[in-house]
Amino acid sequence: METQQTPETAERPPQTLGEIGLWNFAPYLMNRIMGRYNAEVLTDLKPQNLTTVKARTLAVVAVVPGLTINELSVYTVTEQSTMSRTLEALEKSGFVRRQETDGDGRVRKVYLTDLGREEFDRAWPVMHAHYEKMFTGIDAQELAAFVGTLHRILGNIRKHDL
Repeated sequence: METQQTPETAERPPQTLGEIGLWNFAPYLMNRIMGRYNAEVLTDLKPQNLTTVKARTLAVVAVVPGLTINELSVYTVTEQSTMSRTLEALEKSGFVRRQETDGDGRVRKVYLTDLGREEFDRAWPVMHAHYEKMFTGIDAQELAAFVGTLHRILGNIRKHDL
């Protein structure tokens, strides 16, 4: 959706970050929030030898089984090379299995094993506790409005249909 310029906005240069301020700059706030969430989850999942990328991967595959590595990279917000190494580690640990779908091995879909499901079931309470902490004091209506706004923002910047 293109923003219409009025005579006032056409003549005015964009605001500087200093004019907006960090505390009013949504990308800064989103990165800071997710950085804190990821750091806390990582600390609490260390005893399970799970990184945040491994935990996110198990979570996504638990909810959407049968994704390709490219799709998993999008869903987990992880570079494909990192996802490839993560899947190798998860497969070595017996948490996921990759299944060929095209007959020549180029496309493989990822599924949780029973052991992977058990590992995710141990990790989920940790992830969910930090999610709950993040939204302490925010009622259901505020949360729904916030999530709706995030969906609109994602729609504005989306590069994939996932």
